[in-house]
Amino acid sequence: MSRLDELIAELCPDGVEYRKIGELANYEQPGKYIVDSTNYDDSYDTPVLTAGQSFILGYTNETDGIYEASPDNPVIIFDDFTGAFKWVDFPFKVKSSAMKMLTANEKITSLRYIYHLMGFLNYTSDEHKRLWISIYSELQVPVPPLEVQSEIVRILDNFTELTAELTAELTARKKQYEYYRDALLDVRRDIPIVKLKDIAAEIFRGSGIKREEVTEEGIPCVRYGEIYTTYNTWFDTCVSHTKLEYVPSPKYFEHGDILFAITGESVEDIAKSVAYVGHDRCLAGGDIVVMKHKQNPRYLAHVLSTTYVREQKSKGKVKSKVVHSNVPSIENIEIPLPPLDVQERYANVLDNFEAICNDFNIGLPAEIEARKKQYEYYRDLLLDFSSPIVNVERERERERAGVRRSDEIKLLQYVFGYADVRLGEIAEITRGGNFQKKDFTESGRPCIHYGQIYTRYGISAEKPLTFVDDTIFDKSKKAAKGDIVMAVTSENVEDVCKCVAWLGDEDIAVSGHTAIIHHTQNAKYLAYYFHTAMFAKQKERLAHGTKVIEVTPDKLTGIEVPLPPVEEQECIVGILDRLDALCNDITKGLPAEIEARRQQYEYYRDNLFKFGIK
Repeated sequence: MSRLDELIAELCPDGVEYRKIGELANYEQPGKYIVDSTNYDDSYDTPVLTAGQSFILGYTNETDGIYEASPDNPVIIFDDFTGAFKWVDFPFKVKSSAMKMLTANEKITSLRYIYHLMGFLNYTSDEHKRLWISIYSELQVPVPPLEVQSEIVRILDNFTELTAELTAELTARKKQYEYYRDALLDVRRDIPIVKLKDIAAEIFRGSGIKREEVTEEGIPCVRYGEIYTTYNTWFDTCVSHTKLEYVPSPKYFEHGDILFAITGESVEDIAKSVAYVGHDRCLAGGDIVVMKHKQNPRYLAHVLSTTYVREQKSKGKVKSKVVHSNVPSIENIEIPLPPLDVQERYANVLDNFEAICNDFNIGLPAEIEARKKQYEYYRDLLLDFSSPIVNVERERERERAGVRRSDEIKLLQYVFGYADVRLGEIAEITRGGNFQKKDFTESGRPCIHYGQIYTRYGISAEKPLTFVDDTIFDKSKKAAKGDIVMAVTSENVEDVCKCVAWLGDEDIAVSGHTAIIHHTQNAKYLAYYFHTAMFAKQKERLAHGTKVIEVTPDKLTGIEVPLPPVEEQECIVGILDRLDALCNDITKGLPAEIEARRQQYEYYRDNLFKFGIK
C-alpha cells in the first residue's frame, strides 16, 4: 500500500468532500497591476505576464503597481476569457483586466493543490466572456484533508519537475539551433548579400479565405494565422482545404514557394515565413505574400528565420494593436546567398537540428510529450476520488547557447569547406627553453635550436641535426611527433615566426626563443600556412622590438587560420609537397635541370681550359 493509500484509508475512509472551487480560492482583480506601456525591453526588471502560451510578453521599467509574488507567496494567474492559467512565484505586472490573481483559502486547501486541480478540470472556452465568476467558481471539486492534498502534490510535482528539466533542455537545444543557424550565415562571411527582389521570379499577395470557408476536403490552402501556429520552417502538406467557389480571385502557390504572413500581433514575429516543399497546387489566403524563386527553398526558409533577417522584418507598421508588413518591405529584405550546393548542405544541417528540437516523433519533444502524458494520467487518477523535461560577444552567445566550439567548426567545415578559427582554439601553445648551442653533443638525444629553423630546416623534418645528453634532454621542453616548432625571435620582422613541423617518431628537445604548437590538425598544412602572406600580415601586427623582433607565444593564440577538414588538409599538403619538390628538390624539376646544366658547364669549362693537355 502506498503512502497515499495509507493517508486516504486513515483520514477519509468514507470518501472526500466536494466543494465549489470558488470556496477554495480567493481572487483579486488586476486593477493597479496592469502595465500602462507596451514599451517592453529585456533590460528592464519586471516581467509582464499573460496566461497564454507566450506567458512573459516582455519586461517593463514601471515600478508602481507590481504584484509582489514570491516562492513564499505564490499566485496563480488566470485568464478570464480562455481559462488558461500559470503558476507564478516572482514579482510581475499583467497585460489586461482579463487576468485574475488566485490565492488559496489555506484553512481548506493548498494553492499548489488548486493548481493541479485546474489542470484536472481542463475547462476551456472560445466564448469571449468572464469565466471565473460564471463557470469556474461554481465547479465542484474534491477536497481531501490537507495531508492527502500534500501527498498528491508531491507525486504530481515530481512529474512536472521531470518535464521542466526536459523542457529546459529542449530550450537549450533550440538556442543551439538558433545559434548554429545564425553562425552559419554570419553576414561577415565572404558570401554575397542580395535583396529578395533580386532573386524573386514573382511576389504577390494571396486572396482571402474566411474561417468558415475552411472545409474537410477540397483544394489545399493556407491561412495566414497557420503560418504562426501550425507550420515550422517548411511543410509538405496543408492542414486546411477550401472550395474554389469560396475564392473569387484564387492565388496559388506551388513546390518551393515561400509564404510570408504579413499581419500579426507581434513586431518580433511579423512576416514569419515558411517554405512549401509539397507537390500539390495550393491556395494562399489573405494577408499572405507568396514569393517564387529558383533557390533552395529549405535554405531560404532557414535564413529568413535568422536574427539578422528578423530584425529587418520587425520594421513593420503597428496599427490598432496589429502589426502589418507589405510586399515592398519583404522585397527589400537582405539575405546572404551562397551557391546552391552550399545552400543544400546548410539546409541539411539545420533540418536535422530543427527535427531534434521540434519533431514530436524523435528526440526531446517525444520525451517531453511522454512525460506530459504520464503526468496527466496520474493527475487524473489521483484527483478522481470516485475511482482508485565565432568575437567576445559571439563567444558569450555560444556559451549561453551551450554550443561547443569544436562542433561549430565541424559544421562550418561541412557547409563551407572550411572554418575561420583562432590558433588557440585548435592548439596548445607553450614556450621552448632550457638549453643553448654550447650544450650540443656528438650523439645522444635529438634537439632543435631556434637558429636552425631559419638556416637549416624546411617545412618539415624527421631527423635531428644536433643532439644533447640525457640530463639536458630531461630538463628541456619537448616537441612530439606532429608538433610545430616556431622561432619567435629574429633580426627582422620578415623572418620572425619561421617554423618547422617535427615528424620524427622520437620526442625532440626544443631551445628557447621558440613556441611549441601542439594540435590535432595536419602538421604540414599548418606549417605551410605559417609561411603564407596571410600569416605574415598577422605576425607583423603582433611583432614588437627594435634590434630583436619578437612575437610572444601567448599572442599566437589569436592568429586566424582558415581550416578545412583534415582530409582536405592532406590533399592540399600533397599538392604543395609536389610543388615544393619541383622548386627545391635537387633531384627533381628545375633544381635537377639546373644541376645538370651546372655539371655540363663545369665539364666544358674544364675541357676548354685544357688546351690540348691530355
